[in-house]
Amino acid sequence: MTWDILCRVVDNHGDLGVCWRLAADLAARGEQVHLWCDDASALAWMAPQGRAGVQVHPWPQATPAGGLGEVVVEAFGCEPPMAWLQAFGQAAEPPVWINLEYLSAEAYVARCHALPSPLMAGPAAGRTRWFYYPGFTPDTGGLLREPDLLQRQAAFDGPAWRRQQGLAAGDLVVSLFCYEPPALSALLQRVAMAGAQLLVTPGRASAAVRALPHPPGLCLHWLAPRPQPEFDALLWACDLNCVRGEDSLVRALWAGQPLVWQIYPQDDGAHHDKLQAFLDWLQAPPSLHAFHAAWNGLAAPELPPLSAALLGEWRACVQAARDRLLAQPDLVSQLRDFAAEKR
Repeated sequence: MTWDILCRVVDNHGDLGVCWRLAADLAARGEQVHLWCDDASALAWMAPQGRAGVQVHPWPQATPAGGLGEVVVEAFGCEPPMAWLQAFGQAAEPPVWINLEYLSAEAYVARCHALPSPLMAGPAAGRTRWFYYPGFTPDTGGLLREPDLLQRQAAFDGPAWRRQQGLAAGDLVVSLFCYEPPALSALLQRVAMAGAQLLVTPGRASAAVRALPHPPGLCLHWLAPRPQPEFDALLWACDLNCVRGEDSLVRALWAGQPLVWQIYPQDDGAHHDKLQAFLDWLQAPPSLHAFHAAWNGLAAPELPPLSAALLGEWRACVQAARDRLLAQPDLVSQLRDFAAEKR
């Protein structure tokens, strides 16, 4: 099938990260994909080699010369251009129109996944938009997971990767990909006290770390932007991954290492329930619940020592969750079947 994916970058390029992984995974399975984005500049470092089968275009003002694809994916409710809505309404055989929603572990996801949304007015009146919800349970749309992910991970040489970064095999290594967490200063203290190495990603994480006083003995490594496969390798190689947003959370789950998630903050506080739902699904032990509360500003910014026992408990939790996810179909497999069924 031919696919059009519409993406608007809100901030931090997370939307584009998800859309690129979706486009690349579809193309790897033989689909032809057109990715339409209002700011694709981050692909210069996120996917510098591109991907056979994926064509990237600026945000459209008109319908494509060759017409719309057989499937149109509207990522995160970005709303197609008016010309596309008109094309939906006029087509004898309109594309399957799918709204790919944000990831959540909340109960509404299973209730709303795959529901139709008929349009009652406007140029696309009479057509149907389908809601597709990624999720963590079998009654949702699943998570992005490339068919060769496990093979790539099994072939990964962690000690060699560490040597290339100037790290020793026995070092305690923490990756930091965050916004501005209230407990960041406390984390820097704990990293220094543990004699750990902190790998700081560029952008908001590095700016946040530079803005704080550094405790004695803190070992920092400032990372450059890296393509998505190399970001995966970073997560595989670290002993604790501090991640943010949606895409990196999923990749940290596949990595199977201890993780701490900074959820995207919302002004109305809705992210509190979303975080709690994820931790409940994760079956997080009390220590991981408490760390997330402090990290996300829901409790005093006090963090426990990064002991081997603590990280071992978290690793067992994440790996059990990973096993549950691996027993479920991935998002692209389900999405292809869903689109074929609706055609």
